[in-house]
Amino acid sequence: MLVQLINFTPDPERTVALAARLCYSDASVSALEDRLKAAPIEKLLGKILKMGHLSVLEHASFTFGIEGISRAASHQLVRHRLASYSQQSQRYVKSNSPEFVIPHTVAVDTAKKKLFIGAAKRAWASYKKLLDSGVSAEDARYLLPNAACTKIIVTMNARELLHFFRLRCCERAQWEIREMAVEMLKLAKSKASFIFVDSGPACVAGKCSEGGLTCGKPKEVRARFKSL
Repeated sequence: MLVQLINFTPDPERTVALAARLCYSDASVSALEDRLKAAPIEKLLGKILKMGHLSVLEHASFTFGIEGISRAASHQLVRHRLASYSQQSQRYVKSNSPEFVIPHTVAVDTAKKKLFIGAAKRAWASYKKLLDSGVSAEDARYLLPNAACTKIIVTMNARELLHFFRLRCCERAQWEIREMAVEMLKLAKSKASFIFVDSGPACVAGKCSEGGLTCGKPKEVRARFKSL
């Protein structure tokens, strides 16, 4: 899996602070920009986050390039509707060699791994035979498994990312999308450390949201995310 931050709103936290200031000021945008250039913004950002005035976070966006995840993971990802996605098409891009994700629970066992790889390679062999016989890629792709690797570009604003991380960084989330979400959080945090200071699963900033399904180790999870 490769997760890259390929674009983001320049100076995202100051952009958010400017939007928040504008809501409660009769000054011009230019005047507010000048005032904020040299002013510390952490206190204002903290107040915004504490008040739940999160609409201003939507002015900061982050674009990620993600490779080497499975179609199973990308199907979960695109359920987050407040985002923009561009995914490599199996309809127009032919798969020339078997590229697939092997779950950890399979990879640790030699017999299970052999069974998994064998089944995947047979699927690709049949897929290639269909292509060679004249079947279009859009129809031959029906043979490819959920494990098939994909590439996708994702853009989310900071508000949606906070929600995404709350759900997908949780120990209860499916392992592959959780690993991807953690990498995305590291990258977002490197550009907007204050906005994402308490980001991660619900237990990082408060109580576990999973009730009786809790992983039972909030202190360990909290410490891990605080050190990202």
